[in-house]
Amino acid sequence: MAKADKKTKVTAKKPSFIYRLFHGTLLSSDFFARHWLPTLLFILVMMVYITTKYTCKTNMERIAALEKKLEVVENERSRERSAFMSRIRETSMQQLVDSLHLNLRVQPQPPYKIPRK
Repeated sequence: MAKADKKTKVTAKKPSFIYRLFHGTLLSSDFFARHWLPTLLFILVMMVYITTKYTCKTNMERIAALEKKLEVVENERSRERSAFMSRIRETSMQQLVDSLHLNLRVQPQPPYKIPRK
């Protein structure tokens, strides 16, 4: 008769992980009551991590935008410096020629070419 009882005994199946998670039996309120400090610290650390990561990404984007703007400004500065230096050279050469009394002037019009016949 003992053998018959063992065969008729039905073993209870353990609920799955997802079932226990959704029904609240995986982590009970007793767990949080016993471990409230580590849980609170974990949540705070995660919030600080998320905040730091967000700040880092926004600052990286800001740095990239400023680097692009710096490149544009440097190119503009180089162009302006080149134009300024060409004006300075022309006026300094004109002053040198005038101081030596060579009677040389800059032609307002380009030279006229006479065609051969």
